[in-house]
Amino acid sequence: MAITDLKCKNAKPKEKPYRIAAGGSMYLEVKPNGSKYWRMKYRVAGKEKLLAIGVYPNVSVTNACHARDEAKKLIKAGQDPSNVKKQGKRQAITNAENTFEVVAREWHEKQLSRWSEDHADNILRRLEVDIFSQIGSRPIANIDAPELLQVLRIVENRGSLDIAGRLKQICGQVLRYGIATGKCDRDHAADLKGALKVSKTQHFAALDIKDMPDFLKALENNNARLYARTRRATQLLMLTFVRTSELIEATWDEFNLENGQWEIPAARMKMGKAHIVPLSRQAIALLKEQQEETGHMKTSWVFPSQVRPTDPMSNGTIINAIKRLGYQGRMTGHGFRALARTTIREKLGHESEVIERQLAHTPSGSLGAAYDRTQFIPERKEMMQQWADYLDAIASGGKVVVGNFKKQMA
Repeated sequence: MAITDLKCKNAKPKEKPYRIAAGGSMYLEVKPNGSKYWRMKYRVAGKEKLLAIGVYPNVSVTNACHARDEAKKLIKAGQDPSNVKKQGKRQAITNAENTFEVVAREWHEKQLSRWSEDHADNILRRLEVDIFSQIGSRPIANIDAPELLQVLRIVENRGSLDIAGRLKQICGQVLRYGIATGKCDRDHAADLKGALKVSKTQHFAALDIKDMPDFLKALENNNARLYARTRRATQLLMLTFVRTSELIEATWDEFNLENGQWEIPAARMKMGKAHIVPLSRQAIALLKEQQEETGHMKTSWVFPSQVRPTDPMSNGTIINAIKRLGYQGRMTGHGFRALARTTIREKLGHESEVIERQLAHTPSGSLGAAYDRTQFIPERKEMMQQWADYLDAIASGGKVVVGNFKKQMA
């Protein structure tokens, strides 16, 4: 006779424990205190063992029978259901301890030594507002690509396409940290390639190299009455041809002026990988001038805002400077990248691979990964110095005058 819920409910305690057979080697054990436990006898490797299934009525007859059947499948497959159950409990504890928020905060803590305080705060704030509120309490090992996409779509649907893309990169770094520390086994952010909308590609206005002498003269004469740090920022943008955001959000801990190198951390790069910028003598001179002006300020920004020094210079500052110089619609901060890319290849004769690496572009295709491991540091160092000297040459009417950018600012 099959065991029923009514039979389990009506089973009264006795002076000694007793069992009610439930079929398939499973039984309900009734204790003298009235507690009722589901148990199952089984054999593994010739040894008799006992599987604790649960307590009635928390575990119903139906659920107990289901657990028994699953245990039999494990036995048939050569596994010990008691060991599997223990492993499941350990995994549940691990999952509870390693939620996405816990792992993300641990990853964030590990980056603090290489980030500025403002940048670290910005990253954490983005996670707290848009990610933790949605999946922060979820075990990081259980989060899959569709779930992560659903969270990022919330940001995307409010029109914040760039932020959604940036959050995908940040989540990817957290997941890769989780893989490295054994807390998850896959970076599902990498599976979302092409799943999010991207901002419409804009073709930034850029001057031709033949127009640069006049532009450099306008910047030097400064009839537009630009602040000294605004002019330096514009000049450094020409010399380094990094993205505007990469320059204005730069912090002093990223620079090694003695070795002539600037390393932009992965978290600030569009492709999510650290990027090295060799510094020419002219760029180093400008940065030293900037240190002299702002070194006394309590800020880590290389180019702090003129109005609020605790904030970095805004993107609009450089855009407005170019406008006041008389080049509105003809040049942008991003335009210096296009200008350098074309001129260095055509006038200075450097290989495209070296230029693209300095632009932090990674080609697609079968050679992309191999190329990405190639830094071309010596070639890039030589190229950046030649580019600075070339700008000096056209600024001085043809003769190279090293350090032409290092002029006293008004």
